Amino acid sequence: MGGMQRTKAVVVAYFLIYVVWGSTYYFIGVALQGLPPFLLGALRFTAAGLILLAWCRLKGEPVFRKSLIGKSAVSGIILLFIDMAVVMLAQRYLNSSLVAIIASSTAIWIMAFDVPMWKRNFRTPAVVTGIITGFLGVVMLYIEQLHPGETGGDDACAAVRSGGGGHSEYGVLILVFGCVSWALGTLYAKYRSSGEEAVNAFAGSAWQMLFAAGMFWLVAIAGGDVANTDLTSVPSYVWLALAYLIIFGSLLAYSAYVWLLKVRPATEVGTHAYVNPFIAVFIGMTFGREHVTCIQLAGLLVILLSVMLVSRRK
Repeated sequence: MGGMQRTKAVVVAYFLIYVVWGSTYYFIGVALQGLPPFLLGALRFTAAGLILLAWCRLKGEPVFRKSLIGKSAVSGIILLFIDMAVVMLAQRYLNSSLVAIIASSTAIWIMAFDVPMWKRNFRTPAVVTGIITGFLGVVMLYIEQLHPGETGGDDACAAVRSGGGGHSEYGVLILVFGCVSWALGTLYAKYRSSGEEAVNAFAGSAWQMLFAAGMFWLVAIAGGDVANTDLTSVPSYVWLALAYLIIFGSLLAYSAYVWLLKVRPATEVGTHAYVNPFIAVFIGMTFGREHVTCIQLAGLLVILLSVMLVSRRK
């Protein structure tokens, strides 16, 4: 790939993980109106994984090598299954806007767990301040969910419980666990993936999706999601949301994310957390008619400020 083509590819990839990924929070919420979480994940990643694997095979890539499959299995389970499962479970308690706001702390977790880069990352006070500030932003949002009705009022600053109803604090805890899992999976993909995965990044993405899909199917079957869901009664808008998640969220955006990890620094790639929450909040408020509280907006600004601080390390 030439220098100009590589630059264009990087720009397109960042657009996908910045803007398109930000929109998926809303579409996950729409899809969950007709499909249970684990069945949704199973359908999404089975379709996306098989399509991408077939495409790679048609291009002549060696998609069935043991080293590629083995490394992709670990990344897929940590990056996709655990993280996406908790995101969907969290949206039973929280609306898509708040989920995206809390998920914006992912860049902080990546920095905190990037052990090989500790010496470089933590040599300036701004980085330490940024990480502490990011954690405080998450704590701020968690405390708000413990007392969701105290601000009162019906205006834009009124606290609103949405998603699945009560115990919204559970959604925050579940989502933080997912952010940690995503950070660990990102660093595993960065440092432990084989050279073969770097060359065959899209084939690796396909296997990651298929292994994640396998885990989703196991849980969906064991938990009764499959037996208790009548697919013929699922509304058409739910299928459209699922199609969007397969094509744009998985085939395009996730593949772009995995490829960027091979060619750009992990912390830089993690800055998709700057834009994702704003896209998610805008779409959630515009199309989903979600209300965002002043505390949630303040939490978003605190978290993004912390991400900016840690990204300005020297």
